[in-house]
Amino acid sequence: MLKSSALISLIQSMSKPEKKAFKMNAPRAESMPHYLSLYTIIGQNKTITPELLRTKFMKQHSGASFDTTVKYLYQVVLDTMLALRTEQDSYYSLFDKILKARILFEKSLFEECFDLLQKVIDSARKLENYYALLIASRLELEYLLTLNFPHIDEKLLLHKQFRINEVMRITQKINQQSALYELLKHRVLHKGNIRSEQQKNELNDLVVSEMSLVASSNVENFEIKKLHQLFQANYLISVGDYKSALHSFYELNNLLESNKHLWSNPPIYYLLTLEGILDTLRSLKNYEGMRHFINQLKKLDNPSLNFSANVTCLIFLYEAFPLLDKGDFFASEALMQRFSEDLFKKSHLLSLARNAELSLYTALIHFGLRDYGKAQKALNKIIFIGKNYSYLPLYRTIRLANLMILYEKKDFDLIKSETRSIKRDMNVVGKEYKIERSVLSFVNRQNLPISGMKRKALWEKIASDFDKMRHDVFEQQIIRLFDFSAWIESKIRKIPLSEVLANRG
Repeated sequence: MLKSSALISLIQSMSKPEKKAFKMNAPRAESMPHYLSLYTIIGQNKTITPELLRTKFMKQHSGASFDTTVKYLYQVVLDTMLALRTEQDSYYSLFDKILKARILFEKSLFEECFDLLQKVIDSARKLENYYALLIASRLELEYLLTLNFPHIDEKLLLHKQFRINEVMRITQKINQQSALYELLKHRVLHKGNIRSEQQKNELNDLVVSEMSLVASSNVENFEIKKLHQLFQANYLISVGDYKSALHSFYELNNLLESNKHLWSNPPIYYLLTLEGILDTLRSLKNYEGMRHFINQLKKLDNPSLNFSANVTCLIFLYEAFPLLDKGDFFASEALMQRFSEDLFKKSHLLSLARNAELSLYTALIHFGLRDYGKAQKALNKIIFIGKNYSYLPLYRTIRLANLMILYEKKDFDLIKSETRSIKRDMNVVGKEYKIERSVLSFVNRQNLPISGMKRKALWEKIASDFDKMRHDVFEQQIIRLFDFSAWIESKIRKIPLSEVLANRG
């Protein structure tokens, strides 16, 4: 049975054009008189729950079937979205034409069928949509065979077969390139970024395979070039080579900018590229260089509410990072208030990874302002439903930030429990970062020296170790997210965290 929670999410993610199309085209079926009422209830209650939806609906229509109405409305909304996509998106349009060609053939409108298939083949080749191209080309030969090859000589038949083989060769190359990129992303997501030379060497099989694939490929293809640059850039980031990663991202950006007609809708890969560039520039502390690419994010306009919400979140984060990295928590809070309507009230539209990132940096802003209650509240919604987020590399960093909050609140019993849990997770994954070990050690140290001289001596004793960590390409994977050593310094030396970060920035 379809869950009403899925219907709520679907309707609340509808764009303005989709809502308009629904109202114009939704059938007024006598057999289903209540589905528009259900649509209205969901549209007027942004925070409605499945239980409340059922209660409100049954109160208005006591004799109706709630589950049947949910199922019917879900189908109508999906059909509306599909019809609109077919008009606006070349990907949907091509497959829609293929289905129409099948109907024309079944109705013995052979000439119209072949004309439509030819249009699909021409458009698919121009748009480099090899999957639509392969289906349309194979369907054309199947229909020609059924009709005993009218007006087709052997030379033309061989040519058509050769073109199909070429398409299959290209799709195989794309699939091989995609497989390597997917494996790289999976390893980074589930094992985290590289922590040692040994872990770096463990990726060598993918790197060698990718280099071999590129060397053997003589296909000039947008998709293959895009996936190659994505692989290179993500690998270089995972091993801490940000300058080389930035070069790969720039090449990818140039490739995408010069092939806008091949972008997906919404332009996911362009967004990933801009995010990669911004993330790398931040790692290199090139905040001035970030401005141009933040402006490129602001130019992205897409009817998808989810896509737009994720773009808005990226704009907020990369405008906040220069402020946070320099310890300007008051300016960060002002920025947060500016994004209240456009972002924070629409956080339900964000992906899990983006929601986790937003929660972490929202918490750090409140933490810097010493509002530990709000900081903990921002992290709790991630930590308390950890099963959904625990696979993310950022999750461990979130738990470390939570330990800082618990330390400030002097909740040492919970710190001990959390520390044991984090160490168990570290043992499962493998080697931890040195900075993580330092944080775990520090938060479990309840009594710092009272004497200023002893505090100074303590900091001087460990400062050189932290300095080495900040220059270690592997440790930078965590420090670039947040410099935990700055907080430890602020506690030992009894100076504001903002001051420590400002001196380092």
